Amino acid sequence: MMCATHSNIVQIIEVYANSVQFPHESSPRARLLIVMEMMEGGELFHRISQHRHFTEKQASQVTKQIALALQHCHSLNIAHRDLKPENLLFKDNSLDAPVKLCDFGFAKVDQGDLMTPQFTPYYVAPQVLEAQRRHQKEKSGIIPTSPTPYTYNKSCDLWSLGVIIYVMLCGYPPFYSKHHSRTIPKDMRKKIMTGSFEFPEEEWSQISEMAKDIVRKLLKVKPEERLTIEGVLDHPWLNSTEALDNILPSAQLMMDKAMVAGIQQAHAEQLANMRIQDLKVSLKPLHSVNNPILRKRKLLGTKPKDGVYIHDPENGSNDSNVALEKLRDVIAQCILPQAGKGENEDEKLNEVMQEAWKYNRECKLLRDTLQSFSWNGRGFTDKVDRLKLAEIVKQVIEEQTNSHDSQ
Repeated sequence: MMCATHSNIVQIIEVYANSVQFPHESSPRARLLIVMEMMEGGELFHRISQHRHFTEKQASQVTKQIALALQHCHSLNIAHRDLKPENLLFKDNSLDAPVKLCDFGFAKVDQGDLMTPQFTPYYVAPQVLEAQRRHQKEKSGIIPTSPTPYTYNKSCDLWSLGVIIYVMLCGYPPFYSKHHSRTIPKDMRKKIMTGSFEFPEEEWSQISEMAKDIVRKLLKVKPEERLTIEGVLDHPWLNSTEALDNILPSAQLMMDKAMVAGIQQAHAEQLANMRIQDLKVSLKPLHSVNNPILRKRKLLGTKPKDGVYIHDPENGSNDSNVALEKLRDVIAQCILPQAGKGENEDEKLNEVMQEAWKYNRECKLLRDTLQSFSWNGRGFTDKVDRLKLAEIVKQVIEEQTNSHDSQ
């Protein structure tokens, strides 16, 4: 809402809080509904692939509009943190349609505390990877040498902009790996951290030096050496009076849908990996837990010799540790699908979801989630967005953990 007043940011028309019943639901439930402007022109890469003659001048004009959107965000001290071609949409299919920035799911006010690594491969800035590296060291118990936490700021958006310009001009990213992986491979990570990229002659020979210059200045490893958003808007490439009517090779390369889909899939997998972090559960000793379920067991049952109360599904009791483990199994199946002999991945997801549901029936968030995903008690009747399901199950785990900690 803070950013949506700019002409190059997708507008929020209205926000409603209503009870709504979707076709597959048995009753209405409270929802927050956001009505946004219709963007009929499609995503940036798709639009470029449809251009037979996508020129450097057009790439410059698109870049200027993206930069204006970022300038507006940064003037409000807001970092977008997920700038990529899929989040850049055209208003309509006309030749002069404006391009607009969307998806502020990772946006955050920059108060010098942007520490959580949120990014998409190919578009991630070196300092975000450094934040991730230190974050993982701290999780492993390795004490950081710096007395202050490592943070990154709005300049990570400028790095992403440099990568987007590079891809628009030639059709492939500056940092890539020969090895496909669900996480950023070492060779690709090294290229990003050292800022190692080239301008191959075959695609770049006809592209202006001005374009190469802005890419170089945006893809600086050290944030303080990188162009600011004002520096981008003042750069000659965005303000050139030259024709720059050379046809770019990017449109032809982006017509390969498999290649573009492969890049987007890698993005989605890494995003899910980054979003689902820190599923650590801290369990209190049984003797110090003030838990109503345990109190009920003590009143109704006898205490085993080892002092541990065993889960008894027939009595309707709910062991929190087992319940959380079953939820983690769902996340694992969503992110890294595994199926046994004679079963497919969907069957396996239904199986682990049944187990999780059996142990977490009292959780309203999980119940509402399964209802929205067309769960019939035994399986999903519609195609499941696994990444979205994993994100919500993570929220369920956090909610359950907080509930247990407070008891």
